[in-house]
Amino acid sequence: FKDTIMAVAQSPVYDEVLEFLLSTPTPEQIANFRPSEGTQERIRLLLELNRNNKLTAEQQAELDEFSQVEHFVRLLKARAHQKLLKS
Repeated sequence: FKDTIMAVAQSPVYDEVLEFLLSTPTPEQIANFRPSEGTQERIRLLLELNRNNKLTAEQQAELDEFSQVEHFVRLLKARAHQKLLKS
């Protein structure tokens, strides 16, 4: 468990999302959240390498991590949209 916590603490993509959440965003800000341009560019690069079957094991792990974070952010956005519809 400690290794998982340390890995998350050192992950730029998790760090970006955690910093955003620690800023106590409103539901509207959550609904509009986008990763930084640098993160988006990295994802595009990893996806391109993946399409061409050229990912290293480390890059595959990074792409998997992006996928996990994306799933979590989608859940956050869905909840934020629900709150916005109720208000």
